[in-house]
Amino acid sequence: MRRPVVAPALSACVLAVVVCGCAGTDEAQPGSSGGGTAVADSASAGTGSAELTARLVDPDGREVGVATLTEVEGGTQVDVRVTGLPPGYHGFHLHAAGVCDPDSPSPADPSMTGDFLSAGGHIGAGETDHGEHAGDLPLLYVTDAGTGTLTAVTDALTLDQLTDDDGSAVMVHADPDNYANVPERYAPGGPDQMTRNTGDAGGRIACGPVEG
Repeated sequence: MRRPVVAPALSACVLAVVVCGCAGTDEAQPGSSGGGTAVADSASAGTGSAELTARLVDPDGREVGVATLTEVEGGTQVDVRVTGLPPGYHGFHLHAAGVCDPDSPSPADPSMTGDFLSAGGHIGAGETDHGEHAGDLPLLYVTDAGTGTLTAVTDALTLDQLTDDDGSAVMVHADPDNYANVPERYAPGGPDQMTRNTGDAGGRIACGPVEG
C-alpha cells in the first residue's frame, strides 16, 4: 500500500508535499477517482493555468482558511493555508461531494448526522482501502499559533474530476491520519473497517466546497 511520504524529490508520478514551519468518521462514498499518490518536491510542479478554490469554514461558519487547486505538469497541485485550528497533525483529504453543511446527514446513511457529513466520504472510498483513495493527501501540520500551510501535488485526480456533477470538498479532520497503517502487534487481524475507511482521522473540523 502506498502512502504519502515527505521527501525532497521523487519521480514524476508521485505526490509532492512541503509542510512549512509557519504553517498540517467517513463512510465509503462513490465519487471521482484516479490513480495512485506519492510525494515529490513541489518546486518541480511548475505553475498551472486552470485553478479552483475552496474556502474552508469551521462548524460555526467561521472562515479558517483557503485551498487552491491548480493544474500543473505533474497533476493537480493543492495549496492550503489555515488559521485558528487546533495545533498538531490533522487528516487532510478531498471528499466526494461539494456540500459543507454543519450537523448534516451522511449521503450514504441519512440516519448518521454530524459536522460536514454532507461532503460524503473520501474520493475513491469504496474502491480501495484508505491510504490508496484518490482523495487521500498528506497530513496538515498546525503550529501552536494555530496556523498551517501545505503544498502537495497529486496525479490521482484532475480538476475536471473535482468539478463533476456532485462536486468535491476539501476537508480537515480533528486527528492525525494513520493511513490504515496499523502494525500487526496491535491488530493481528488487520485494521478494522473504520480504520480502512478513514485512517482514524476523527471528526471534521473544517470544510470547503471546491469551486471555479
